[in-house]
Amino acid sequence: MTNDRTARLAAAEATLIKVLSQAPNHSMAHCLLGLVQIFTNRAGQGIAECEWAVQLDRNLAVAHAVIGFAKYVIGRAEETEGHVKEVLRLSPRDTSDYVWLVWVGNAKTQLGADEEALTWIHRGLEANRNLAVTHFFLAAALAQLGRLDEARDAAQAGLVLDPSFTIHRFRLGAATDDPTYLSGRERVLDGMRKAGVPEV
Repeated sequence: MTNDRTARLAAAEATLIKVLSQAPNHSMAHCLLGLVQIFTNRAGQGIAECEWAVQLDRNLAVAHAVIGFAKYVIGRAEETEGHVKEVLRLSPRDTSDYVWLVWVGNAKTQLGADEEALTWIHRGLEANRNLAVTHFFLAAALAQLGRLDEARDAAQAGLVLDPSFTIHRFRLGAATDDPTYLSGRERVLDGMRKAGVPEV
């Protein structure tokens, strides 16, 4: 989350296109281009890039994870878990697993499966306690379950790591304008609000 998000994503995309013009079969470059496309409201293109990355390297675990993330941002959050399970099968000791675990947890929160969300988010925290947004997702799930004291503690832990985090800034970072995704995201934001995350 940054104030110059659009410019940074445009620069990343330009760099990746340049890389792919020189190495058109670079699977990770296709995967990263897909991620940029997902974060710029082009999830369909992003999924296609990641699927091509998997065609080039079927063991590229991160591409499976990014497809799972894309499914969540196009309103198909129920599919995210299956993709992340494939990632964990392919790369069970991957150092980035905390991100993917949290993606499933957040997808579960969007679906209203808060108990399941807690399980995934806790796994993400066990893998890496230093990603601030994980604590805010934990706070949202706990708040939706009515566990407000724990939710406030989780929100405070997140604010220690990222004092500039606000609901407003998080809202501005929406990856797509898909109505199902945005509706589910509002549920996450409502949980954060109940947990005491600052609005602005």
